[in-house]
Amino acid sequence: MLQLVADGLVVGSVIALGAVGLTLTYSILRFANFGQGEFMTWGAYLAVSALALVLAVTGAGVMEPLGPFSFGWQLIPAMALAAVLTAAIALAVDWALFRRLRRQGNAITLVIASFGAALALRNLVQFLYGTLPEYYTREIQIAIRLVPRDVLGGLRITPDQMLVIGLSLLLVVALHVMLARTTLGRAMRATAMNPALARVAGVDVDGVVRATWVIGAMLAAVAGVMAGVVGQVRPMLGFDLLLPLFAAAILGGIGSVWGAVLGGYIVGLAESFSVPLFGAEYRAATAFLVLIGILLLRPTGIFGERA
Repeated sequence: MLQLVADGLVVGSVIALGAVGLTLTYSILRFANFGQGEFMTWGAYLAVSALALVLAVTGAGVMEPLGPFSFGWQLIPAMALAAVLTAAIALAVDWALFRRLRRQGNAITLVIASFGAALALRNLVQFLYGTLPEYYTREIQIAIRLVPRDVLGGLRITPDQMLVIGLSLLLVVALHVMLARTTLGRAMRATAMNPALARVAGVDVDGVVRATWVIGAMLAAVAGVMAGVVGQVRPMLGFDLLLPLFAAAILGGIGSVWGAVLGGYIVGLAESFSVPLFGAEYRAATAFLVLIGILLLRPTGIFGERA
């Protein structure tokens, strides 16, 4: 029981970060971005390239584990560089595609365009990196036993997994503070409520749109790197997580950051508990069932407001 909870929290942490970027994009840009999952994939792969660059620059050759973790300190600047480059890709896609389509004011066109952009990004990453999985490190971690086996089946968890959960919560808290306390955060909330009125009030809506792309893409990149740390980096990483991202965002309520986080953890736990019940091959269907249940019982989500 406890082991399933821990596994669900690890998966839910990755889903939560991606869902936060998705819900921000939807609430401010007014369309469902199917490319959010691909930003996770690009972030993970760009970190692979950035890690090789950092190792070459420092002359380290190989990455020595940092404390109890399976990776070295070189992965930290590599992840930061990957997040910046992923944000640049998001801005480039917006400049080349979405900015022109937003002028038409047709949300359906934007959704279809995002689906096409996702296909292009997915095939481009396969062309550049191939189809074989990549790994940040080959170090094998021994899980730490936190709870004895005779207590609800016990609990074993690796330091990498604990880091994923902690970093996810830290980033979400930082984002919450930014949205609540900074000028940019207030501008983003005003734009989400009424873009036309915000523009009249002097808010730089175009700047808010760019900031939204940057924040959403950087969170997706970090989520992709974390998924690679506890698993592997592969071209279908983001695509496989796309449905859980939407399920988490809708479950929490579109526009709610903490709702997306809660939704991510619920979806992650649902997937984890479905494995012993139905088998690992049906794990991906759990997010779909959760999504259908949300739409039937409460379409606005947990923290969503009824129209």
